[in-house]
Amino acid sequence: MGKRTRVDTAERRARLAWRHRLAAEARADGPVEVARDLVALHGTDPSSVHLGALVRMRAGTVADVERALYEDRSLLRLLAMRRTVFVTSLDLAPVVQAACSRQVAARERRRLLDVLADAGVAADAAGVARWLAGAERAALGALEAGGEITAAELAAADPRLSTEIVLSRGKTYEGRQKVASRLLLLLAAEGLAVRGRPRGSWTSHQYRWSPLTRWCPDGLAEWDTLEAETELARRWLRAFGPGTADDLRWWTGWTKTQVKRVLAELRAVEADLDDGGTGLLLPDDLDPPPAPEPWAALLPALDSTPMGWHTRDWYLGEHAPRLFDRAGNIGPSVWWNGRIVGGWAQDATGALVCRYLEDVGRDAKAAVRAEAERLAPLLAGVRLTARTRGKTWLEEELTA
Repeated sequence: MGKRTRVDTAERRARLAWRHRLAAEARADGPVEVARDLVALHGTDPSSVHLGALVRMRAGTVADVERALYEDRSLLRLLAMRRTVFVTSLDLAPVVQAACSRQVAARERRRLLDVLADAGVAADAAGVARWLAGAERAALGALEAGGEITAAELAAADPRLSTEIVLSRGKTYEGRQKVASRLLLLLAAEGLAVRGRPRGSWTSHQYRWSPLTRWCPDGLAEWDTLEAETELARRWLRAFGPGTADDLRWWTGWTKTQVKRVLAELRAVEADLDDGGTGLLLPDDLDPPPAPEPWAALLPALDSTPMGWHTRDWYLGEHAPRLFDRAGNIGPSVWWNGRIVGGWAQDATGALVCRYLEDVGRDAKAAVRAEAERLAPLLAGVRLTARTRGKTWLEEELTA
């Protein structure tokens, strides 16, 4: 992989400040720039997309993010890495689709066929496949006719789409769902359907769905899978390097073989890290960045920065048990100069409150207060909820 270099923790934190648009002098002009520089914004929680973009912008409002998502359509929601919803720039969406969504779609199709066979929609595997093909045609036809419809409206469009299926049969978390909802996930992973504007506010999880061609008349550009994987890894290394091979494998959901192949193609340079691990950098990205001015940030739950690496000690320290839920999802976090020093939440009145997990000093507290004052107007009249994840220990304490 070429020559070795060394990147200490201070340099990693400086890279994070600039590449992730977190230092004040590094802030972006708009949400598309943020999404592109971070490769993608974590989108499981809709509010994470808006807040994750806005805290990294010099100025802006929720309306600016909504305009990019639903009017300019320069941002696109995809079911992508690790079968997780991400928001990425329209120019990068075809890369993500080919590098990750395509693989997710193949798994989703196999799972749905198994569930439909269990539901007895046909007598044999060939019959189940024909049944699913017919349901897909019905779903795409309803999406085209409706333009923008909800999962419930789609289920009412055809008897096949209202068929009830059982998920995780026999498990403690067994659930029932209509075919329409599951089929929308498959169509999204295949790049045929897209989540549009939600029914409620910008924090709502109830999306309207559209055929992708209403957003991209020609569809997403076709990329060769291997070329797309290499390009996605290059972008990730530019934003998250020096990450480790295990970090990249975890973030993408790829196999070790896929990661090894793309790193060889990129001629990634090995870097010795302070924790004894081996990080990876692009060959043209070896020079350390300048040290940024001291900075603070209040990042939303499931933000792309703390969720970007699998090995997190260099910015998280010993705070994981208080900031992550049992499924490995991070809650809202407070940052000071490239590391997490606490968390934040809304109290019973809706006011933003912070809790430090270590002694950070007067300057840090003043900087965090300033960031809280910058964030507070965006949350006026809005209550954030942990609907897509469990509350963290710190959130439970702060909202009690």
